[in-house]
Amino acid sequence: MTTYPVSVFIMDVSNSSKENMGGELSNYLQQLEKTISLWTKDIRTTKVIHRSGDELVVISSGYATAYTLAFYISRVWKFNNHKPYFGLSFGDIQNEVHTLNIETWIHPLMKQARHANDLLKQKGQNRSQFNFALDQFYATNYSENNYHLYRSEFELLINTILTLQQHHINQQTNIQSLVCSLFLILQQQNKVGDYIGRSASTISSHMKKGNCEEIIAAFNNIVQVMDSLQTNLDSFSDIKPQTANDHLQNNIKSTINKHIHDYFVINK
Repeated sequence: MTTYPVSVFIMDVSNSSKENMGGELSNYLQQLEKTISLWTKDIRTTKVIHRSGDELVVISSGYATAYTLAFYISRVWKFNNHKPYFGLSFGDIQNEVHTLNIETWIHPLMKQARHANDLLKQKGQNRSQFNFALDQFYATNYSENNYHLYRSEFELLINTILTLQQHHINQQTNIQSLVCSLFLILQQQNKVGDYIGRSASTISSHMKKGNCEEIIAAFNNIVQVMDSLQTNLDSFSDIKPQTANDHLQNNIKSTINKHIHDYFVINK
């Protein structure tokens, strides 16, 4: 039976009911829905919908796509006091993404993403921004010889890395977080320095003290693992998962760079 590798996230927003944020946040999420479609256009087939006030749901082709989108969203997010958090999952389905009705689609992957999101919601302000659920709502088939036999182990390892990553993120000052986000997009310390009006040595110091390299490395390593898993299961694909994800990230960076002043407002 032909199967298709996909990933899912369900995103909620912290403290969305406070400070009369409803209207502004809803408009922002509607714009984000369009932005995600622009980021993934002609690269990864994606279904995205804003629903239930502060909830965003994404289904996309490729194991690593949902987490890639979630990480970039978290780094360019506008509201510092109302951060997003993501329940995620990935696996294989029997239908291509473009045929799915995201409003009515019922599948263990969607249940897992919801479960992962609910676990974060229960943790309140001490939550991580990302959580994967990979082993719930599935019956294990012990005749399988691929990663599906070890979903529970992969879930534990990925979430452990995410917890350590979140510790570094939480320890960042505002300027360290800004520098790290800009470095993710611009890729060069001198470009970050030029943008915010700081010297290269100052940027380097902010990156080191803010553990920026560790945060981005954790993201890259998780993506690399998911791309590798997909490659091993989908070896006949014309486009390798890593190539597609590199293309996706380059498009995200390019799109943000064209409107960087809208994402990162600097008061020099």
